[in-house]
Amino acid sequence: MKRYSLIVALHVIAIALLAAGICLLLQGELWFSAVIALLLLAGTAFHLYHLQMMQVRMMHHLAESLRHDNMMLSFRTPYKNPAIEEMVQELSLAMHNFRTRTMQHNEMEAWQKLIRVLTHEIMNSITPIISLSETLSERKMGEEDSAVMRQGMQTIHRRSKGLLEFVENYRKLTRLPAPTLRPESIRALFSDLQELYPESDIHISIPHSDRIVMMDRTQVEQVLINLIKNAREACSRQAHPRIEVTMHASIAWECLITVSDNGCGILPEVQDKVFVPFFTTKPCGSGIGLSLCRQIMTRHGGNITVESSPEGGTCFTLLFK
Repeated sequence: MKRYSLIVALHVIAIALLAAGICLLLQGELWFSAVIALLLLAGTAFHLYHLQMMQVRMMHHLAESLRHDNMMLSFRTPYKNPAIEEMVQELSLAMHNFRTRTMQHNEMEAWQKLIRVLTHEIMNSITPIISLSETLSERKMGEEDSAVMRQGMQTIHRRSKGLLEFVENYRKLTRLPAPTLRPESIRALFSDLQELYPESDIHISIPHSDRIVMMDRTQVEQVLINLIKNAREACSRQAHPRIEVTMHASIAWECLITVSDNGCGILPEVQDKVFVPFFTTKPCGSGIGLSLCRQIMTRHGGNITVESSPEGGTCFTLLFK
């Protein structure tokens, strides 16, 4: 930052000196020298403007990344300017330290939420099994109590099966394969989604300008299918449901895809829990769909965020870098 400040100060001094020199040259009617000084003044001013615009683009990149909760922020510059490179290095170091502290905090919070959910689900399954087994073992059974025994065993079987399904869902989360990244066309991805969902209430906007993104096509397609499925369920009570899948313009090396709906929305008090494994507001939900979506996006070096209100529907944003 010191080098950048010095360069800006030198540019300002040079502009002031050149402006004063031009005035003196014009008074002395030294037209050719005045034109040369004017060209130097224009070049210096343009170079200063160029430096300032590079700084503005970096600040815009920083603001956009923070707005979309992108903690994987990195700064890149195609310019070989020592002052800008120094600023890039300082910003990157600051973001690295910030990211390390946020990731540690998020990791601890995620583990606490996961442990609470796991404890809750396991206790819900084990407590009735223990209670029922104790009741059956302490009761003196006769031939006439065989129906009671059968009913108790069926209850134990049902709860044990539920616990097994819960563990199987947990295995799905922990055994997600690493993505195989290849350059993929967003236009082609959207075209295939359009064939999967020809319904009039699902609008998949094919982008006019294509974008090539490094991704595992199968995994990202599954993310979008999960989000569209959730949006359908959220819109089930709407007289005129509308679901939109859109690619948005972003910074040159990033890509934003949104899946929005006009459904019932997510209550504010549970929005921060929707990506927690096994958390669900659906009566028959498993609570792993959005958790898998976040895992997939994280392994792609991107992110997924949600904005919602009970009146205005829900919008999920996928960020690819």
